Amino acid sequence: MNYQQARDYLLDKPEAWEDFPFRLAVAVMKVGDKMFATLSSKDDQASMNLKCDPHEAQILRDIFPAVRPGYHMNKRHWNTVSLDGSVPQGELQRMIDNSYALVVRGMPRKQRQALEIRHGSSALYGETATNR
Repeated sequence: MNYQQARDYLLDKPEAWEDFPFRLAVAVMKVGDKMFATLSSKDDQASMNLKCDPHEAQILRDIFPAVRPGYHMNKRHWNTVSLDGSVPQGELQRMIDNSYALVVRGMPRKQRQALEIRHGSSALYGETATNR
């Protein structure tokens, strides 16, 4: 997955939008007013920060050298993933889906329920809707 493919997949999530609060080199993907990912590219190397369950975050770091503690983020809850081709696309999509679902689940009930009504639980939580 390259920068553009990652950007397209991130922005394909229900009501996801792109912001640039830091600088133009770092795209921040949000749902509502909550960040669920960052995407950047430096020296032709793209990377993204994704929210993750702390236990799973450590497991992913142990499995994939391209996954490390979140750069400029809470290292317990965020991973930085280099888009260097070493992590399979399906796994990257799963990580993005989980990051998005974690953020939506953490929203205030009224905001979360409005999203669920507009898009349905499966669109927001995917397969994780039955797993959590």
